[in-house]
Amino acid sequence: MTFGYYVKLYLLTLVAFLAIDGVWLGVVARNLYSKYLGYLMTPKTVWPAALLFYLLYVVGVLVFAVLPGLQAESLGRAALLGALLGLIAYATYDLTNLATVKAWPVLITVIDLIWGTVLTAAVSAVGFLIGRWLG
Repeated sequence: MTFGYYVKLYLLTLVAFLAIDGVWLGVVARNLYSKYLGYLMTPKTVWPAALLFYLLYVVGVLVFAVLPGLQAESLGRAALLGALLGLIAYATYDLTNLATVKAWPVLITVIDLIWGTVLTAAVSAVGFLIGRWLG
């Protein structure tokens, strides 16, 4: 595969991730996070930090889920590896907060672990399909 292939795969997978997570954060879970974490939330999103997270996380999705799925020619492998990556990544954040932040809600931890698993599996599957389509 060429450098151009990987750039297109990255950008299109990034768009998919932003779209899916944007619906979650902006519509589905907006009130949930405000209700349970409002005391910790900044009034305005720090966009450079958020953007850096998305840019780096999609690299992880490609390296650890999409590309292995493409090499194995298996959508299931991409989705499964993505689910595992999402669980581990979101657990790192949420379980660390549960261990160190006073009054961190267990409910938020459970919801985030499920969301991170589902989100990353879905984006990995979409990335796999994009990779096949590009290839």
